[in-house]
Amino acid sequence: MKREYLKIATEAIQSYFDGSVLDKEVFLQEFPELKQKGASFVTLTLYGQLRGCIGSIIAHRILLDDIISNSLSAAFKDPRFPPLTQEEFRDVKLEISILTPAKRVNYTDIDDLKRQIHVGKDGVIIKKGHHQATFLPQVWEELPSFELFFAHLGQKAGLAQDYLNDFAEVKVYQVQKVKQE
Repeated sequence: MKREYLKIATEAIQSYFDGSVLDKEVFLQEFPELKQKGASFVTLTLYGQLRGCIGSIIAHRILLDDIISNSLSAAFKDPRFPPLTQEEFRDVKLEISILTPAKRVNYTDIDDLKRQIHVGKDGVIIKKGHHQATFLPQVWEELPSFELFFAHLGQKAGLAQDYLNDFAEVKVYQVQKVKQE
């Protein structure tokens, strides 16, 4: 099934370039589990560099629609990048991450939080007031320590350096991922 996620994402982006419509019924008939609500992230890399990444933290639509929408958004609407060109699409690599439901982590202090976080396994969502950010578990590869990971995550959310001391809300999730080689 995992390979089908890549096929859906690839066909969604290609249909944008072709001006065609993706036949969702074909996927839904062959893989009925795509009718279940699901949350996904779609990451595009070009020559090893990030080229787009958009996703859903919470499952709010069927998984098929979530993958299609996030594929198109990662390719054409990520505000950090110009829209993907057809030339780039030939060389872009896709990665699809399907998220488990997020679970809140209750912690008494930073050491307690450290004990509850599984480095390399957990994706993390932080929230404080109107500020929120997430990092997929794959980010641990670039930021392998708890301190680096949470410092960059706080910066991404626009929070002060000591945000964990103020007991920001922390949730964790895991992903099932498939990557285009």
